[in-house]
Amino acid sequence: MNVYDWDNTIYRGDSTFGFVRYCFVKRPKCLLNLPRTLVFGLLYLLHIVPKLTFKENLYRMFRYIDDMETAVEDFTASHMDHVKPFYRQKQKPDDIVISASPEFLIRSFCEKTGIPVCMASVVDMHTGQYTGLNCHGQEKVRRFREYAPEGTIDEFYSDSYSDDPLAQLAAQAWLVRGDELKPWRSV
Repeated sequence: MNVYDWDNTIYRGDSTFGFVRYCFVKRPKCLLNLPRTLVFGLLYLLHIVPKLTFKENLYRMFRYIDDMETAVEDFTASHMDHVKPFYRQKQKPDDIVISASPEFLIRSFCEKTGIPVCMASVVDMHTGQYTGLNCHGQEKVRRFREYAPEGTIDEFYSDSYSDDPLAQLAAQAWLVRGDELKPWRSV
């Protein structure tokens, strides 16, 4: 099986921040959360709060969206053109996506793309609260092993060396830079 990261790998750009921008425009009530986002963004940049704290405070904006399911579906449907051509050429029926982005967002994209298995950060789409660990780094390996205890990864694709723990499990790993694939160099 092949395993992929989502943002900047299969998807051109960062789908979470694309969704946040989309909500600010299409659901302007979310702007009520902007002061909180700015404060916690600064605290994160100053290394006063961890990344997860910043993300949860950013995602509090979801509380201002009455029709969250519709917002997610509208966003993902309107952004399917962000799926990179290289993925469409390589796509296999047993592909897996493992992402740090919110699962409800990535799952919607995966369903539309025909990717059967999606693992991502479990975030309550109505409150913005994490109900599990951020699916990043070693947590991606744990989630993969939970899904496929004896599974092997034929090829792994990511845009970030923070995914090296997963790359180490693969027979072959690729670093994705734009539309270019480069052999993975372990860190």
